[in-house]
Amino acid sequence: MNAPAPSPNKTVNTADLYDERGDELASVPLQFQSLGGRSHFSGPVRTIRCYQDNGLVKSTLATPGNGAVLVVDGGGSLGTALMGDMIAESAVANGWAGVVINGAIRDREAIAALDLGVKALGSNPRKSAKASAGEVDVDVVIDGVTFRAGVTVWCDPDGILVER
Repeated sequence: MNAPAPSPNKTVNTADLYDERGDELASVPLQFQSLGGRSHFSGPVRTIRCYQDNGLVKSTLATPGNGAVLVVDGGGSLGTALMGDMIAESAVANGWAGVVINGAIRDREAIAALDLGVKALGSNPRKSAKASAGEVDVDVVIDGVTFRAGVTVWCDPDGILVER
């Protein structure tokens, strides 16, 4: 039986959470950078799979987030940014808790000033395509860990945990 997700107002440290729940949680071994203004964030997962095209990221973050975390599998590409400051500002305005990007962002100083959790592999000033190529709310696998729409994810400077 899964324990209830902690209140979004309570800071949860992933190390403590893993100590409590152990193998109920998967830990992402890939080393993401913490790039947003919110260091600790969690919520139900929404997913996108895309490659060097942020059209779906932009349109999804422009919808009500209701405290969710968008997990974007950009294939680990650092060739183009999948989110910049304007898309991140839209995420804040629409109530998203955070974004995890297996890829790059841009405008990292502006994003660091926003009340949004952001984990990404790095940054690149180059814009991505805008064709909206990709898939939404499909299972994505990042470094051997599966993210399914609706499960809870927790992120902090130590890493990323997701319900199995």
